[in-house]
Amino acid sequence: RKKGEREMLETIKVLCVKRLPDYYKGCDSIRDMQVLTPVRRGLLGSINLNKELQKVLNPPSEALEEKTFGERTFRVGDKVMQIKNNYQLEWKRMEDFTEGQGVFNGDVGFVQTIDKEFNEITVVYDDSRFVKYDFSQLDEIELAYAVTVHKSQGSEFPIVIMPVSWFPPVLATRNLLYTAVTRGKRAVILVG
Repeated sequence: RKKGEREMLETIKVLCVKRLPDYYKGCDSIRDMQVLTPVRRGLLGSINLNKELQKVLNPPSEALEEKTFGERTFRVGDKVMQIKNNYQLEWKRMEDFTEGQGVFNGDVGFVQTIDKEFNEITVVYDDSRFVKYDFSQLDEIELAYAVTVHKSQGSEFPIVIMPVSWFPPVLATRNLLYTAVTRGKRAVILVG
């Protein structure tokens, strides 16, 4: 089983980096593709998939600042997700200087800056809301190259990629597969 899962992991990486961007012209590997998986743990869980996809989609570079927080490393350009509601977190829109509060569980954004002098990361949500996270708040975000099907509910993505392997029977349901497949607007690729 492990050998098959390793092959699926490599296939997902090749799909994201080369095959799908070559096939769908104008397709952005980070913004337009979303890997969905039923589980968080294991070789094909969201935690490991995020580490592996970050290596190929936004690899370390001397030109890119990064910050390690626990087991997570955030790098400028990374796709991230807010994982708990925070009604006090302030945001600003740069185009009209409006301000507001609240970033919510499931919001996906991109790391714009990492400022080690001021100990903060700026994440841009919806291409316009800029949110500053103090380094002590980094437990509120995680990488989002791959997310669980559960976290994806209510969202749509141009292209969805999903590993289909052995999963705990409680997760291997028709409803879970239906939820994953209906997230894709342009294409859905099942890897198994």
